[in-house]
Amino acid sequence: MRRLPPLTAIEAFVQVARTGSIKAASQELALSPPALSRRIQALERFIGRPLFERRHQAVVLNADGDRLLQQIAPALDQLSDAVEVMTSNTDVLRLRLGILPLYASQRLFPRLGELRNRHPELHLDIDTSTHNIARLGEGLDAVIALARDIDPALYARRLDRNQVYVIGARSLIEGPDPVVRPEQLSGLTALVHREMPDTFTAWRAAAGLTELEPLAVDHFDSGALMLEAAAQGLGIAFMHESHFADANDPRIVRLFDISVESPYSYWFACRPRALAQKPVKLFHDWLIATIADPSV
Repeated sequence: MRRLPPLTAIEAFVQVARTGSIKAASQELALSPPALSRRIQALERFIGRPLFERRHQAVVLNADGDRLLQQIAPALDQLSDAVEVMTSNTDVLRLRLGILPLYASQRLFPRLGELRNRHPELHLDIDTSTHNIARLGEGLDAVIALARDIDPALYARRLDRNQVYVIGARSLIEGPDPVVRPEQLSGLTALVHREMPDTFTAWRAAAGLTELEPLAVDHFDSGALMLEAAAQGLGIAFMHESHFADANDPRIVRLFDISVESPYSYWFACRPRALAQKPVKLFHDWLIATIADPSV
């Protein structure tokens, strides 16, 4: 049999290729960046050619790396599936789901009792870490992601469409100098989610205030913390209408009656072959029937 490179080196290569970052891949694999880099270098030595272009803050597949990924990633996914089948409890169907915490707490968890009643054999492993789409087939079976669109190589189903709301503390409209004009944002801090970086610019353009700059822009990776920061008067949050409505928090209000369609939606996504797996299919069908907006 022809000698193969170490499986750990192949795993490192696929993870870096999918995340585009040594740092992100090392976090996913619980390795230090130098240790991960050594595994990549070992694979490149084995193959006899470089697989990535090294850039300042990212690594990008070159032509040889892309060709190798297309051939090797499906085999690694199949190996992962085979191990999962052999080690799983046959009486339990388990779905490894990547999801943002705010969607989980506002939309998914309030309805999970219905899913459990309908399919008591189906259990979910919930993963709220970042780069979840890149981990499909490798640690995750399916994701509910917030994105403009989804890689066409994946199966994807849009779950909603939304408006961008400007959300602030109630005290902003009840104080001595109420915030009632968009121009007043120049004295306030904008709160923006890292998964939705264009919400502020999209809202600003729709409001016809392309030159308007807030006092500062603070970035969050937690929607729940954004809402709490807004409620505490630490800034104004640019989020979805559904986030505001589902929060049902009397401390926050919508500022300005300006309708702006969000460039982002929640999506269900998985690798196409994953839909043939019973846990993914059961969850997908229940999600679309129960939670997804039927108008999208």
